[in-house]
Amino acid sequence: MEIKVLGTRGEIKPSAPYHSHKSGILIDNKILLDCGEEEFVKYNPKYILITHLHPDHAFFARNMQPWDIDVPIYAPQEFEGMDIKVTDSPFTIDGYKITPIPTIHSIKVKSNAYLIEHQGKKIFYTGDMIWIEKEYQKQLSQLDLVITEASFIDKGGMVRRNKETEQIYGHTGIPDLIKLFKQFTDKILLVHFGSWFYRDMKEAQSQLRELAKENNIEIVIGYDGLDLTV
Repeated sequence: MEIKVLGTRGEIKPSAPYHSHKSGILIDNKILLDCGEEEFVKYNPKYILITHLHPDHAFFARNMQPWDIDVPIYAPQEFEGMDIKVTDSPFTIDGYKITPIPTIHSIKVKSNAYLIEHQGKKIFYTGDMIWIEKEYQKQLSQLDLVITEASFIDKGGMVRRNKETEQIYGHTGIPDLIKLFKQFTDKILLVHFGSWFYRDMKEAQSQLRELAKENNIEIVIGYDGLDLTV
């Protein structure tokens, strides 16, 4: 599968060359995973898969205005005024098997990761997350690539708890994500960088290289425009 990274910036103010666009991953010039910028449609995707309806992953959610586009859009929940195909079970598009995997991230919106299988290759794209319940992890064996978020460099990330429901929400740290996913893959592509990355980008890259070495795993530092073949 041919992967083009369109955006690597989280929902933050800092910006930098090659790290200025919000979330978007294009698979084989056909499947767009998240659409943090309306301009991503210039690549003419045939399908759009949204992990969750936060505006840095679904730009139209920022002003809660329906998006008029003649491309099938899949997401974990409906969006008023749009023909959203709700992803709650596996489906196939153009020979790609897509398996939605529920993730823990937000209280207000539902979130899914997507397992994409095609011609013997398996890619897993998480969007934002804290955790994936163990009942779903059994579907993640022998992944060729995991594409996941890099909002926080510190272990634990930023996880909060709703006082009334006890439900957790937020983002876990990169060390936690590596620990989880190195069971299933030997290659992780990081996107959705948080403010920590922009403060000193050379030092940030050094930290990531050290984490890769410590965990004996390949870490690819994503940037806007990166092309990758799996």
